[in-house]
Amino acid sequence: MSRWQPDARGRLERAAMELYRERGFEQATVAEIAKRAGLTERTFFRYYADKREVLFWGAGELQDFMVGVLASAPDSATPIEAVAAAIQGAAARIAQRPIEYARQRRFIIAANAELQERELIKLASLAAALADTLRLRGVKEPAASLAAEAGIAVFKIAFEAWTSETSQHDFPELIRESFDELRAVTTGT
Repeated sequence: MSRWQPDARGRLERAAMELYRERGFEQATVAEIAKRAGLTERTFFRYYADKREVLFWGAGELQDFMVGVLASAPDSATPIEAVAAAIQGAAARIAQRPIEYARQRRFIIAANAELQERELIKLASLAAALADTLRLRGVKEPAASLAAEAGIAVFKIAFEAWTSETSQHDFPELIRESFDELRAVTTGT
């Protein structure tokens, strides 16, 4: 291994994404990822618990961010408006990364049932955290769960549209449009 170089996490992530694309998630090993990044396996495990976490490592921070935005929404905000603010904020954060990364990540997850399951679990956990936060704001059931689940549905649909090969929109714009569509569907306007 060469002398220390900065951005170990980024190098590991780029190496993993390249190998997942080239060989498939199942065939890529931690040893190969570390070697391609010019690092050791030990260094890999300082940043990631396993090779799946390369694709999911920011989920906890994103959830904390969204819960914080939701918790600080004005008291006058309806449950869905508060959830929309949290989802909108998350979209702005996610869109700071290159769209090509999001497209590659989506493609890799779509090609692997285990990763699809992990993604669904992460989204369910996020919906539960949003619903818990709404309940802390005094929103009763089933409104808290309905607003949280609707928000996650908007997030998923807008993310898929944003990461499509033909998308010309930015992610926050697609989130706004999707919430507008949800309002139209539920109000009949």
